[in-house]
Amino acid sequence: MSTSQDRQNRIVTSRAHSARVYDYILGGKDHYPVDIEAGDAMCEHWPALPVHMRENRRFMHRAARFLAEEQGVRQFLDIGTGLPTSPNLHEVVQEAAPESHVVYVDNDPIVLAHARALLQSSPEGATAYVDADMHDPDTILESPEFRDLVDLDRPVGLMVIGIMHFILPPDDRRLVRRLLDPLPSGSCLAMTIGTADFAPEEVGRVAEEYGRQGMPMALRDLATATSFFDGLDLVEPGVTQVHTWRPGPEQAAVDGRDIAMYGAVARKP
Repeated sequence: MSTSQDRQNRIVTSRAHSARVYDYILGGKDHYPVDIEAGDAMCEHWPALPVHMRENRRFMHRAARFLAEEQGVRQFLDIGTGLPTSPNLHEVVQEAAPESHVVYVDNDPIVLAHARALLQSSPEGATAYVDADMHDPDTILESPEFRDLVDLDRPVGLMVIGIMHFILPPDDRRLVRRLLDPLPSGSCLAMTIGTADFAPEEVGRVAEEYGRQGMPMALRDLATATSFFDGLDLVEPGVTQVHTWRPGPEQAAVDGRDIAMYGAVARKP
């Protein structure tokens, strides 16, 4: 693990960061002027971006609740946690099962500081934070936090939400598989995958803006998004826009052109 001083030295306030841009667009307080500038530019290209981001978050809530309530999953590995925004993953799953364990993973020092302060478990369960990058899955899987909180004899919920568009080919499938491989049968993958299928011009301009800000992005069509789940058993309704994946009665009407994210949950045989 990095020391506190190491993490402080890694904070770069002169360049936008995806987690802080996300925080700004959704009305948070943990960002810098460069993130505001980037977020405003992206929303100018595509005014629906806040709607899209909120629906991605709501998908995470529904998928996590499904895994905890209907699949009996009690262990979760959350890749690319981002800045804490309540309800967080452990709040959702521990509402259903207070004994649940959640390991959060991110590599941004600001996220680390907030996560450790705010992501506090129920007394019956546990949470931990791993300072690591998805590009280095071995660090995640070999971390003391993962080894202490996750029993690989029981199913695990692998959450890869809102990060895959920043994981570029050709490493993307390999990295997901490396995280899945050690997880036992009955484990589940919940993933959202960015796409330009529904608003290609607007979303393409947002992707270009992310690239200009030093955050290159890969957008994937439905066939490519579906291929991440090869060898797994997709849960109905399969791979679909996030706002249409098992929507609850509280789901507001959303224009599909405002959503640039596929989502799905699948079980490991």
